[in-house]
Amino acid sequence: MDGVELIVQPDDGIKPLLETISAAQKSIDLMIFRFDLKPMEKELVAARERGVVVRTLIAHQGSQGEKSLRQLELRFLEKGILVARTGDTFTRYHGKMMIVDHETLHVYGFNNTALDLKSRSFGIVTKDKKAVTEAGRLFEADTLRQEYEPQEDGSFVVSPESAREMLATFIKRARKQLLIYDPKVTDLQMIRLINQRVKAGVDVRIIGKIGKRGGSSLRVQKMPGQRLHVRAMVRDGDTAFVGSQSLRALELDGRREVGLIVKEPKTVKRMVEVFEGDWAKTDLAAKEAKEAKKEEKRELKKAEEELAEAAAR
Repeated sequence: MDGVELIVQPDDGIKPLLETISAAQKSIDLMIFRFDLKPMEKELVAARERGVVVRTLIAHQGSQGEKSLRQLELRFLEKGILVARTGDTFTRYHGKMMIVDHETLHVYGFNNTALDLKSRSFGIVTKDKKAVTEAGRLFEADTLRQEYEPQEDGSFVVSPESAREMLATFIKRARKQLLIYDPKVTDLQMIRLINQRVKAGVDVRIIGKIGKRGGSSLRVQKMPGQRLHVRAMVRDGDTAFVGSQSLRALELDGRREVGLIVKEPKTVKRMVEVFEGDWAKTDLAAKEAKEAKKEEKRELKKAEEELAEAAAR
């Protein structure tokens, strides 16, 4: 997948979003679940005023009620921005993505809100033609309230149509390491697959939470020092997933969710670095480091005793 960039929150903030919108020449298609970023709203209006076709697909209901979304629709309409509202086929339309000029796709783990930009999250920017095309097909289907049928792609992950199968395969293919950010892993199939990877000797670590059936063998820690708002996985240091769907049955099977799988080395490496930095601040990491130091001292003492015994012979 060529032309991939990573957005890391809270490090990068709103700047990548504003720069993308200001550079748009022909069109912007934006899927919205929650939105309160005034600078981004201003940039969208400016794009429309310079002749860019701006289309928004706004969730019929959000986690904080409908009032703010309906007010946003009215403000957009007043400025000539095209507005469509999702249907009610799914309990929630939770996907977060933007397509610019039919050639660049943004898939976010975060909403367009100030709170989410201050939280740990990721966004993927890609120019991969297959992913961009598939995202466009989804946007059109949901805008027109028509059925969406995934075409062969292998990277664009959509709930409920393809997410369960694609994410199960993602987990099953882990051979050395599986790093997971997820606010709440509860899906029984996914938990079973994760536990199978642990039994196979894979280094599995989760920042977030896991359901009661997760078992005691899993290394799970809450996000240290800041809010977590992303669903992401990194497999074997060479493949990554970022999206809006947690490993929960409802988000895999009953809601509109959007994600992307990438293999671009620089992006994957950066995600591993961020995860390891976050993990190093967890209580479990501190405990394991302390135990490792004790073990090192025991091994050193044992070696010294063996040398002393050998010298005494």
